[in-house]
Amino acid sequence: MPVYLPPISRRRFLTGSFAAAAALAFGQGALPKGKRDEHSVALLSDIHIAADPEQMVGTVNMTRNLKAVMEEVLAWPQRPGMVFINGDLAYNTGTKPDYAAVLGLLRPLREEGLPIHLGMGNHDDRGNFWKVLRASKTVQPRLPGRQAAIVRAREANWFVLDSLIQTLTTPGRLGEAQRAWLAAALDANADKPALILIHHQPALLVGDRTGTGLEEAAEMIAMLVDGKAGSGLEDAAELFAILRPRRQVKAWFFGHTHRWDVRQDESGIHLINLPPTAYLFEEGRPNGWVHAAVQDGGARLELRCLDHAHQDHGQVVNLAWRNG
Repeated sequence: MPVYLPPISRRRFLTGSFAAAAALAFGQGALPKGKRDEHSVALLSDIHIAADPEQMVGTVNMTRNLKAVMEEVLAWPQRPGMVFINGDLAYNTGTKPDYAAVLGLLRPLREEGLPIHLGMGNHDDRGNFWKVLRASKTVQPRLPGRQAAIVRAREANWFVLDSLIQTLTTPGRLGEAQRAWLAAALDANADKPALILIHHQPALLVGDRTGTGLEEAAEMIAMLVDGKAGSGLEDAAELFAILRPRRQVKAWFFGHTHRWDVRQDESGIHLINLPPTAYLFEEGRPNGWVHAAVQDGGARLELRCLDHAHQDHGQVVNLAWRNG
């Protein structure tokens, strides 16, 4: 499963010894603080944290951006029930110092009682990730080397999948074993809406629009990370063959493209492109995070821009779940 960082107690946090702190957090040391809204979550993606807190990409300091987002999450009138970070945790190549920095930066959220679920992106390195988060390494028996799990919430089941092929390889792939696990997990958990979290976007090769049902599938790929075809999820067609007939699947949340967008595919599945918390590929687009409140029959998404003067800051999108 992806690494789950449980709430921790300030009093019992052992600086410099994450393994010991994590062990305490699972036991009596975990003391969730404040009232949380179990219907809502904070959604982040592409935080790109570097070991050096002064590291910049252009005019953007990724460490400062994450700190600003965390401050806003903690200042929310009723704190979200949990936090998801949908891949690209590390700055570029996923070094151990990068992940140590990630853990340190996320500490305030955990101390205030917020559980955090972490996914993998193409700038992450599983080996280094697991070395730093030794006490949290858990792998599904049928998914060696992958991080996939179900996170059960009050109003929906979140399925966090791992699309990392290899560090710095731009496209993503789930693979046959992970797709089979997902199909079985969806069938065994059909009692609530299913919401999918994958780092990579559901775009196929340029000119092939059958996978998403979006008229602009080719355009979506052309503007991505390296401007080349095939920078999205390589087995998107096989994944959609699993998702579409299972009517409890309502939405797919992804990052990777460093842009904010909300659409639907031809079957009614919502496709939500989360904004980056870090830097942008296209000037003028928003970066920040999304507050998602899952409700009966749908969800309310609110875009929270780092630049509160941005024209899209506070934009609300109401999603209505497809029938079934």
